Amino acid sequence: MKSFDSVEELTDALRAHGYVSDPALSMSLFLSLKMERPLFLEGAPGVGKTEVARVLGSLFETELIRLQCYEGLDIHQALYEWNYRRQLLALQAGGAEGLKDIYSDAYLLKRPLLRAIDPAGKAAPVLLIDEIDRADEEFESFLLELLSDFQVSIPEIGSIRARHRPMVILTSNRTREVHDALKRRCLYCWIDYPSFDKEMSILSTKVPDLSARLKRQLVSAVQELRRLDLAKAPGVAETLDWAQALMALGVAELHSDVVRSTLGTLLKSREDIAAVEEQLDAGAWPAKAG
Repeated sequence: MKSFDSVEELTDALRAHGYVSDPALSMSLFLSLKMERPLFLEGAPGVGKTEVARVLGSLFETELIRLQCYEGLDIHQALYEWNYRRQLLALQAGGAEGLKDIYSDAYLLKRPLLRAIDPAGKAAPVLLIDEIDRADEEFESFLLELLSDFQVSIPEIGSIRARHRPMVILTSNRTREVHDALKRRCLYCWIDYPSFDKEMSILSTKVPDLSARLKRQLVSAVQELRRLDLAKAPGVAETLDWAQALMALGVAELHSDVVRSTLGTLLKSREDIAAVEEQLDAGAWPAKAG
């Protein structure tokens, strides 16, 4: 697996793969790779946490395995299940003599966590445990053991241990506090909304054909919007959506009519849209930039 000799080298590699990092994130990611420790990323939705795992997969040319967490997620859905239908068919075909064989790898449905530590894998994958704050506390407890040893025990087979330790990214939108015990297994980094300059760099990287004038107007407007009292401020993903929408419409300069008609790319609730429309009617947003 390739390695990086400095934080700066990693930052440049991330940018070459379309991700604009800041010093804190680059340092955390660099140390996570060097120390082979999971990286816990926390921040508001849409600030680029999940994208870190995606770009890592691209950077190391390896598989990205994603576990999307949700309330009620249990160990079997995340780790493994037996293919009961195939087992039953095998028993019917082979009788009692086939009983031992049905508990083998051929009948095992490998879910994301087991795939990430599968010793048959040829290279270390990237394991993304996305939105861990949505899972139950019992699931967190199970992760403690997995992230310590990268080993699990399946009663019918025995222990399975990773041959290549996966690169692990955990993300949280902080809908609830994640236990300190899990965080202690990880390095930690908070990802905030980007500064004006960083968001300009992101737009230049992701939407290079956008004019410099429109880009400044757009970023200025989004930065102002995040200072309003909204239920959900727009993240970087929404900034990119807005930029692409404006390009598709052939917009050369922001004005109130086009802003009003494209608010659905930035905001995802009727209440937030209504609040921003009031700002538009009052001429309080967006300020002119460019």
